[in-house]
Amino acid sequence: MSAMFRSLRARNYRIWFLAGIVSNVGTWVQSTAMNWFILTELTDGDATAVGIALGLQFAPPLLLLPLTGWLPDRFDRRRLIIVIDSLLLLLVAGMGAITVAGGMTLALMYGLCLVFGILNACDIPARQTFVTDLVRQDDLANAIALNSASYNLGRLGGPAAAGALLVLVGAGWAFVANGVTYLALIVGLLLIRPRELVPRARPPRPPSVWGGVRYLAKRPDLIFVCATIFVVGAFTINIPLTSSIMVATFGGDAADFGIVNSIVAIGSLAGALYAARAKRARLGVMVAAFALLMVAAIGGALAPDIRWYTVAVVLTGFAVILALATANGYVQSTTHVLVRGRVLAAYMAVLMGSSTVGSPLLGVIADTWGGHWSVAVGAVAAGAATIAGVAWLRWGPRTELPPVNSATAGAPSLPEPLIPGSALEAGSPFTGPSRVVDGEEDDDEGEPTGTRKPVFDT
Repeated sequence: MSAMFRSLRARNYRIWFLAGIVSNVGTWVQSTAMNWFILTELTDGDATAVGIALGLQFAPPLLLLPLTGWLPDRFDRRRLIIVIDSLLLLLVAGMGAITVAGGMTLALMYGLCLVFGILNACDIPARQTFVTDLVRQDDLANAIALNSASYNLGRLGGPAAAGALLVLVGAGWAFVANGVTYLALIVGLLLIRPRELVPRARPPRPPSVWGGVRYLAKRPDLIFVCATIFVVGAFTINIPLTSSIMVATFGGDAADFGIVNSIVAIGSLAGALYAARAKRARLGVMVAAFALLMVAAIGGALAPDIRWYTVAVVLTGFAVILALATANGYVQSTTHVLVRGRVLAAYMAVLMGSSTVGSPLLGVIADTWGGHWSVAVGAVAAGAATIAGVAWLRWGPRTELPPVNSATAGAPSLPEPLIPGSALEAGSPFTGPSRVVDGEEDDDEGEPTGTRKPVFDT
């Protein structure tokens, strides 16, 4: 099998990948239909209302950060996802039924978006970290990139399907269709063989709710990733919102909106497959993707009509997914297995929470100065992230990445060494090499033999 698809050799991952494609189609059907429904039926072209709805969906990851990361580190991830996705199925089916019956209002939609955001805040870290249970550490970066490809295969068909459903039967049935795809994912999870999952390391005591945040605070490289992703996440990569604004600006209809989003997926899929070729996620690739994103946003802001805007969003899709797949892969592959769920939850909270800040602001900018300016602001943000990234790569502290393989037999496989010169080394300031034993660090300088300091709290 090609190196680009090497993770698919694992049966459990193949099932997860295929079920994920179905679920992702539904996700994009609902996202596209909801944005257009709010913009054209619940309001009279109010982009701010769309931004508020998106913000309500993305606020819970910030508010529930300690809990959302703790859950996948504490409980069986497969069972956890089944429970959460069953609740999501009921929610979106109810949303569809209310809409079909003609009872949906803007206030009720806001409330449902908030509940959806709460459940999704718990679901995403569990789904993301579940990949580490399905493949070996050597295939982790590839599996994460293929997850992005799965997401964008969903994007390729989802918006077009949403456009067709909006025209033929209305938004309510689009929401119901998403509920059916949750059922497909749950069936896929039931087909996964638990005995073939990669054994998980278990901490000697129950994990601390805030352990991931403390670990993240001691990793300057991860802080850099989160900071730059927040900037572009707030103003540049909110494609569903900016696309709906730009299509409306150019006088397009629901079908045009679906087509534009599907074309974005072509570039996104190419970006995901390009990322899948890499054996290791590198920050330099992420920074290069920011630069491409800046160029694409400039092209979109200057587009004179919907045809030229569509050309620009192909490059936008490529750059967005290349940046996000690389960032996600870097965070997961360089974070210790015992805190991975909580650190990833913090990263996802930054990514999703950035939309809480950016979506309403982009809506206000579009309503006040026009849709092109909402895209131009994204170009400025991507440019700022690029400059910051170049400065980090040139002058930032050097990071010696630790091996963080998942345990293969009951006991955790721990990193050694950690990051010289950073606060992650228990003996700060750094005074020499250290080694890690059973989750704790042995510092031979100035400490009696056998005395150990915790590297991080689990």
